[in-house]
Amino acid sequence: MKWLAPLLLAFVAQPLAAQEAAVTSPYADRQLEDPAQEAAARDLMHSLRCITCQSQSIADSDAPMAADMRSLVRERIAEGQSPDEIRDWLVERYGAYVTFEPELDTTTWPLFAGPLLILLAVGGLAWSRIRRKGRG
Repeated sequence: MKWLAPLLLAFVAQPLAAQEAAVTSPYADRQLEDPAQEAAARDLMHSLRCITCQSQSIADSDAPMAADMRSLVRERIAEGQSPDEIRDWLVERYGAYVTFEPELDTTTWPLFAGPLLILLAVGGLAWSRIRRKGRG
């Protein structure tokens, strides 16, 4: 029975240990000194999806993962990389889902073809019903 109290204490303390650490990314909330670089970084941040939130851009999210990604974008922009290079690297690392504007490739073609196929199917059904009513 003596072992029960430490075990219960460990279970109670577990949520406290799971708290997220403070943001330690150097450029998460600090702007770049060059206004042109900061503008490029901000434009890119608004086009990237937060992996944690999934419905917010990394510019709008308060999640630690978004802070890390903001810092990464600013650091790479400051190093001279282009926004396209950074976006490509993030897509390679996290997949096409990381961007709000996925490019057409072998994994994203259903996103582009699906609505067109649905529209064609609905149009075909409507056409067949109209022709059937015209005959009857």
